[in-house]
Amino acid sequence: MLFSLLPPLHRPILLPLRHFRCKCSGPDISFYRDAFARKMALAGIKTHHRIALGVSGGSDSMALCVLTAGWKSEGLSGKVDSSGYIDGLLGIVVDHRLRPESVEEARIVQERAMKMGIRCEISCCNWPDGRPKVGDLQEAAREMRYQIFQDVCAKQHIGVLLVAHHADDQAELFILRLSRNSGVFGLAGMAFVSQLFSAPVNHPWSSSSNNGVLLVRPMLELSKGDMYEICQGGKQIWVEDPTNQCTLFTRNRIRIALKNLSSSSFSSEMKALVSACRLTRLFIENISHKMLEQSVSIMNEGYSIIDLEKLDPLNVEDLCLSRFLVMIVQFISQRQRTIRGSAMKLLLEYIRNIPCKISLTAAGCYLCAAPGSKGKKIIVCYSPESPLSSKLLLSSFYCEEGASFSSVIEQIVKDAKFYSNRFIAESPSMPFLRAKSSEAILREAVQIKLISQSTYNTIRSLQMEEHDIFCSQNGVDEANELGHRARASSPSNVQIYPGQSYHFMCRFLLTWKLYEMKDGISSNLNEYNPISEAYGKNLCQCCRITQEHGLIIRHMVDADWLYLAKLSESQTLNEGRNELETSNFETGHHLAMEHWCSSYLRSSVQTALQNLKSVPAAARRALPVLVNSHNLPICIPSIGFSCCPFLSIEVEFRPRVPLGGGYRSFL
Repeated sequence: MLFSLLPPLHRPILLPLRHFRCKCSGPDISFYRDAFARKMALAGIKTHHRIALGVSGGSDSMALCVLTAGWKSEGLSGKVDSSGYIDGLLGIVVDHRLRPESVEEARIVQERAMKMGIRCEISCCNWPDGRPKVGDLQEAAREMRYQIFQDVCAKQHIGVLLVAHHADDQAELFILRLSRNSGVFGLAGMAFVSQLFSAPVNHPWSSSSNNGVLLVRPMLELSKGDMYEICQGGKQIWVEDPTNQCTLFTRNRIRIALKNLSSSSFSSEMKALVSACRLTRLFIENISHKMLEQSVSIMNEGYSIIDLEKLDPLNVEDLCLSRFLVMIVQFISQRQRTIRGSAMKLLLEYIRNIPCKISLTAAGCYLCAAPGSKGKKIIVCYSPESPLSSKLLLSSFYCEEGASFSSVIEQIVKDAKFYSNRFIAESPSMPFLRAKSSEAILREAVQIKLISQSTYNTIRSLQMEEHDIFCSQNGVDEANELGHRARASSPSNVQIYPGQSYHFMCRFLLTWKLYEMKDGISSNLNEYNPISEAYGKNLCQCCRITQEHGLIIRHMVDADWLYLAKLSESQTLNEGRNELETSNFETGHHLAMEHWCSSYLRSSVQTALQNLKSVPAAARRALPVLVNSHNLPICIPSIGFSCCPFLSIEVEFRPRVPLGGGYRSFL
């Protein structure tokens, strides 16, 4: 569906999407319906849950519509909503807006889903930076598609999203990642169930928890041929995208190669190999989570402390320790990129060097010995110098209390973890735990008779072919990556305003309120009420904080605690403010107000300096600071500093993605 972006010399003949009609008398698909119901039960999904479907109109997504609609209708005894659609089921069609025909095609797909009793809506992609380049097209479209899925689910209070990936997709992904020299984690492929957490854009934000959206792939054990049979049995029309035959795209090349090579023995051995990798990944993640519980403390100021004596890293397998480190670093940085190669090697060597005597910056984090620990504890804190710091700077949220779908996900995850832990305890020894390369994994698979020598040779041939193509394009990819980093690291100042909550760096949730005097002056803050009508007023005559201009938010810098120290040395409010910001002080204001504000400021500075002593210097630099137009701190909520008694800013360390990256099931 993406021909229009291909270079003219490589552009295939433009053909419309090919529509395929089902046979008049379709096959019996009761077997597939039963298998689907079992997978949904295994995922913990019930028919009364609100569910969304990703619908493209292809055979895969139409088969998913057939099975989901039948499963939900049967479970709800045919219950429909006020419009006659299956209750609690929504199809989402994404129009990528990359071709003129896409608008009409999306409408046709919508109509077909609605005829099955599925309420369906169309969401359109917006490309603010222009349409993606050919080489990045499929990945960019995928990212945009999943972001839209999450947007719609959040707005509709839907906690479960189903997509139609199947076993053939897993095989393609296995070869793709094998060609990139992925280890057992990458070769485990797509999770059966995983949590998605929204990127930093406007979303309803639960003040009690953020459980994201549960992504479920209930058809991973079915083949592409099964998709066609389900569509035929359900008497549904589907479309074939001719772009899938374009060999400019890596997945297409792999798909075509696998189709030409595929035999029953090859397919079954590939499934067995992928399943073994999935089981091992599940085992490693389980071990890593236990290590987190035993040896890691998360501090309210946004950093973690690793107790090396409890962790005992010298006696932990590389794979388990690597996963442990990835979980911590991704949590602290809120940067979900894979950590591998030289960066992972540095991290492993660093954490095994006991006692810790040096510092390390890696993957957006700064690591150093915890003060007073004699190198037996390590601090992991966010590095504001990270290239992605300005890209992830700020996003606003409208707080909503306790959304019901969040509690549903929480219960599903709790039940699934219990089952997963019991399953691992009953499993035999795990393969590939000591395999340090993709080649080592394949050799071990032959040794334990998971795959034959013939299958090994075929996989290796596909791997090397794609690896050579990948290496030939690597220079271009590196140039694109450097350009991306340069763009991401450009400075960005963002003003924030009262009455809303803001998520700073996907890590700190800040809520800003201003207070005004109710009647006269009082030293009791409880006599001041939140603003309701005084929009645009100077709410404090001393510092002139207003609702129109807001404040700028940034990270703490060394000059900020020097600023606090200087304020603490000032004898009066007038001296301190005039020395550091003369424009913020009016000489003609009421003396009683001056005295009251001066006392408040002095107390606030002393409290902040005392609290600052408990925060390691390395971790201070990631704290949010609200400043005025002169770049001077007005409020540092994490340590209790506020220059104004009428300014109330609350802060909570609330990472977008939880420690461990959220729930994933590879069963």
